[in-house]
Amino acid sequence: MTATDREALIRERLTAALDPVRLEIVDESHKHAGHAQARGGGHFQVTIVSAAFAGKSLLERHRMVYDAMGDAMHGEIHALSIKASAPEEVQ
Repeated sequence: MTATDREALIRERLTAALDPVRLEIVDESHKHAGHAQARGGGHFQVTIVSAAFAGKSLLERHRMVYDAMGDAMHGEIHALSIKASAPEEVQ
């Protein structure tokens, strides 16, 4: 799977599960080239704003993102840096 395919997978799953009003995905895999634990999976930074996060703790928000990603976190995605906010928390 290419980096573009991985980004599309992230976008599809997070959009379907969390209906974000903003979703930014940055591929940071190049920063981890040769990292032994990567096993071919990509490293991504995600900024997501969704009403689904309202009233949720940081841990709950991260769990929601990981749940949405499902099995992809065990292969195609090696690392995911998450910034998750509710709409009222961003300007």
